[in-house]
Amino acid sequence: MDCIFCKIVNGEIPSYKFYENDKIIAFLDINPDCDGHTLIIPKKHFTDLDDIDIDTLKCINESAKEIKKILEKKLGCAGMSLIQNNGSVQEIKHYHLHIKPYYKNKKSIEMIKYPEFINDPKDIYDKLKSSK
Repeated sequence: MDCIFCKIVNGEIPSYKFYENDKIIAFLDINPDCDGHTLIIPKKHFTDLDDIDIDTLKCINESAKEIKKILEKKLGCAGMSLIQNNGSVQEIKHYHLHIKPYYKNKKSIEMIKYPEFINDPKDIYDKLKSSK
């Protein structure tokens, strides 16, 4: 299979993975819309919402709750959106959930309009993995 997310799961492509359990991994988006933009993907390949089983979907949503806490604690975000695309709007055909944090001092339109507000994913990863 030539799926980029399957290659990340198999360790063939490096990622900024900061959360994992037996069914999912979560890592920072390499081209983030905002600091802490995270993707949660199942380790098993599912194409979209029609394809994924309910147990894996439940695990993804339960993990999103844990990841939310991590992002709030480590990055100080004030809120976040969870987004899941299907069909023609889904760029990579492997089920994934986006978590996009928002911050008090930045409006989401500014982050999109002025990408210099977005830090390097490596810097965000270091904050997420720090013991502080």
